[in-house]
Amino acid sequence: MSDRAGSALRSISLGGTQGPLPRRIIMSVDAVGGVWRYAMDLAEALRGAGVETLFVGFGPEPSAHQRREATHIGTLEWFAAPLDWMAGDESELDRVPDLLTELSLRHSIDLLHLNLPSQAAGFPAQTPVVAVSHSCVATWFEAVRGSDLPRDWRWQKRRNRLGFDRADVVLAPSASHAAALDRCYGRIDNLVVVHNASRNPCSVAVKENFVFAAARWWDEGKNGAVLDQAAARIRWPVVMAGACDGPNGERLVIKHADHQGELSHDRALALMSRAAIVVSPSVYEPFGLVSLEAARTGAALVLADIDTYRELWEGAALFADPGDPAALADAVNALANDARRTAELGRRARLRSAEFSIEAQRDAVLDIYRRAMRRSLQLMSAE
Repeated sequence: MSDRAGSALRSISLGGTQGPLPRRIIMSVDAVGGVWRYAMDLAEALRGAGVETLFVGFGPEPSAHQRREATHIGTLEWFAAPLDWMAGDESELDRVPDLLTELSLRHSIDLLHLNLPSQAAGFPAQTPVVAVSHSCVATWFEAVRGSDLPRDWRWQKRRNRLGFDRADVVLAPSASHAAALDRCYGRIDNLVVVHNASRNPCSVAVKENFVFAAARWWDEGKNGAVLDQAAARIRWPVVMAGACDGPNGERLVIKHADHQGELSHDRALALMSRAAIVVSPSVYEPFGLVSLEAARTGAALVLADIDTYRELWEGAALFADPGDPAALADAVNALANDARRTAELGRRARLRSAEFSIEAQRDAVLDIYRRAMRRSLQLMSAE
């Protein structure tokens, strides 16, 4: 394991590997972004270790395909309560602790794995909680707008802080995001870094001369407008997959790239595997699953020059200023004009991607579960 990955997992060894494992967990999900893929892949790996998962969903309804996937791995319950970043008022989230408590009792849940820290706020102390900060509005505003939250949104920061304080362990998917959390919220004592992973096997398909990118393009942090401007200067076709219309009225109009719309995960992977170059222009990326999935296919990576991507892909990707369409286009064209360099960068990315295996993530999370359950038992015995 590299020094980079070893540093990211530095806190795991502190808790040791002894202690009870949960038999049945709740894992919260949403159907909007990358949390779905994270939850499905991790829960499937945990099932092999004897951990059963009850997925509890909030926000917009999942597709029929998503429902089938979740019920193949575990069981699924869905509620009308909104995600915190989609709520118009904090009171809309007041019922979340009661919903989670009722499900925990009804299903004899041993531990909650909450993929929004705000969902831990107000949850009773009897059951261990692991909260994961995949992203949050406070760190998003810092990275994308260079500002603190608007006054009307500050309740979300306060609620996240309550969730961090309630959780027995808080997870971040990169050291860069953990640092951003510390800057925005102050010190989080129980914060541990566990890198995300992909269960897709490493494979190299025959590459074609086009550029691929996938994201929720309505999200300003994904920086789709700059990539679309760069596409007019890039000598190869640029294919952008992903939604351009967001749940709160956000919209991006793509003018120069070939927009394929929102694709299923399997279709997006199939298209990505053919691309010689995969680009992520994001200015806010706590981890960046698309870059990992692309690396596993042997694609050459052109990434925004941000802390997260430097942390994970230094030496295995080409970096460009995400605020400059010309710089992004120049980086892509430098590879398009040099087949040997493109192939070598793809090889390096594929080798690096092996560090982010689903087995490594599963084992780290199992250790975190043990740590959370020990801490919960210690707190209860001290009362």
